[in-house]
This record gives sequence, C-alpha cells and structure tokens, in this order.
Amino acid sequence: MNGVVPAIAQDSKTGKVLMLGFMNEKAFKKTIKAKKATFWSRSRKQLWTKGETSGNFLNVKEIWLDCDNDALLLKVKPVGPTCHTGKESCFFRKVKK
Repeated sequence: MNGVVPAIAQDSKTGKVLMLGFMNEKAFKKTIKAKKATFWSRSRKQLWTKGETSGNFLNVKEIWLDCDNDALLLKVKPVGPTCHTGKESCFFRKVKK
C-alpha cells in the first residue's frame, strides 16, 4: 500500500454501506491484527480505531481490494451505530435534484 487509500465499511450481513474512511499502511496492518477497523485521520494526522471512544466498533470479517488496487472494502459486523450522529450509517442524507 502506497500512501492513503479510501476504505469503505459495509455491513457483512445486510450489505449496507456504513462509512468511508482512509487507511495508510499502519492503519491497514492494525486492522488486520486487531480485526477492528482502524483508519488514518487526515485532519489529525493519526490512527484511530472506530469505536475506541464510543464503543461502536466495526469488527472486520473480510477485506476486499478493488481492481485498481487503490481502494478497500471492509465487510464488517458493526457494534452499535456507525455514524457519530447515532445513525446506523453515515450515508443517511439523500441529495435532492
């Protein structure tokens, strides 16, 4: 892995897209080792494990790589809501045309 890549978290049971984060090599390795989704915060310039403060972890079941090797799909089992707003998914606002 070179640099930072997008990492999509998807509920392994329902297929619902839960969130988008970014991973660097350290975040990827920590995710594999701990089996909990860990991301790279581009604003804070540090690793963060989803759920470390809220308890709403994303337990990683599978990791898929896209055809261009520049994005990841994490199939996860969420513990509680994923979004910091308390919603199941961060994608809950539909764009109006």
